[in-house]
Amino acid sequence: MKLDGKKIALLIAPRGTEEPEFVQPRDALKEAGAEVTVVGIETGSAETVNGDLDPGAKYDVDRTAGDVSADDFDGLVIPGGTVGADKLRADKDVVALVKAFFAAGKPVGAICHGPWLLAEADVLQGRKVTSYPSLATDLRNAGAEWTDQEVVTDSGLVTSRKPDDLPAFCAKLVEEFAEGRHEAQARSA
Repeated sequence: MKLDGKKIALLIAPRGTEEPEFVQPRDALKEAGAEVTVVGIETGSAETVNGDLDPGAKYDVDRTAGDVSADDFDGLVIPGGTVGADKLRADKDVVALVKAFFAAGKPVGAICHGPWLLAEADVLQGRKVTSYPSLATDLRNAGAEWTDQEVVTDSGLVTSRKPDDLPAFCAKLVEEFAEGRHEAQARSA
C-alpha cells in the first residue's frame, strides 16, 4: 500500500519519546511514500530515549503543536516513552491537536504509553484499544475497552503495547492511513 500524497504528523516530546517507537513508524510511513512532519512541544531538536532511561538520538522538530492544525494532515502518530507521553499529555496545544484529529475523523496511531494522550484528550469513550499494560486501568477509566493484544484497530484508531509490537503496529498504520477508514466513516456518519 502506498501513502503517496499523504501527510502524517508524528509527535515527539523533549527528552522522553521512546526512540524505536518514533523512528520505526517514521521510516515505515516514509517508505510507503508519506510526507512525515515531526511535531513537538517546542522548536529545535528533541532527544529520544531508549528503555525510558538511556539517552537516544536527537531529532529535528519541524513544527510545534501550536503552529499546526489537524487540517494540515491525513493522520497522526503518537509514540510512547513514559516521560515523553506524560510531557505530551501535559501540553494543551498537543491535547487540542489530538482532539481535532478525532473531531475530523482522521486516523490516529498510538503505541506503548502514547494512549495516555488519548485519555487526556477524552477521545476513548467506547473505543477498543491496547497499550503498555500499566495503562490498562487509566484507559478503562477513560471509557475504553482495553485488551492485551499486539495491535488493536478500531475505526481508524491503531494502538499497540510495546516496542516488540512495532512491526505489526507499523504495518497496520500504513494500512489504515492508506485506506483512510476513519475519515470515510466520519463522512458517512
